[in-house]
Amino acid sequence: MSNRLEQLEQLLKQKGVLRVGDLETFGYPRSYLGELQKRGKAIKQTRGVYMHPDTDIPLHYSLALACKKVPDGVICLLSALSYHGIGTQNPHEVWMAIDRKARIPKVDFPPLRVVRFSGTARTEGVESSDGSFPIRIYNPAKTIADCFKYRNKFGLDIAIEALREGWRNRRFSIDELNHYTRICRVEKVITPYLEAIL
Repeated sequence: MSNRLEQLEQLLKQKGVLRVGDLETFGYPRSYLGELQKRGKAIKQTRGVYMHPDTDIPLHYSLALACKKVPDGVICLLSALSYHGIGTQNPHEVWMAIDRKARIPKVDFPPLRVVRFSGTARTEGVESSDGSFPIRIYNPAKTIADCFKYRNKFGLDIAIEALREGWRNRRFSIDELNHYTRICRVEKVITPYLEAIL
């Protein structure tokens, strides 16, 4: 058993983070991460998620952890704005898009703010980062279109600020933005604000 635990520790070190649910894929019993924790070779981050003690915690760790806990979720809206450095939002919850028919995830940490997306509004514009802490997140143009679509959740002023700052910092092209505003069905809503900044 100790040899297998050493192998699992190396895998955890390589991956940075593992879920208990990942263990079967790699051929380990589900109890092994708990055993590594008892030996001081793993740190429990939240229920079912463990990190190696030597792992460097990245800047957007809570977003990566949310993506790890909700494998089909995508970081969106205020969390995506913050990640892309657009606007002044710094939400204390992780905003995450899930499928319209998906079950609400039970996650104790990080706190999630779940929004339901469907069709191409859910699948288009997704970017993925590489490394030990991958993040699935909507690109800047899609995020801004989403902010106009969901403006009733946090106010039109945040969507307008994101549009202005995103354009000023060249975070998207007009063609990109037009593509996503059509998908999100907000072309008419965004047009007067877009005309004002061009």
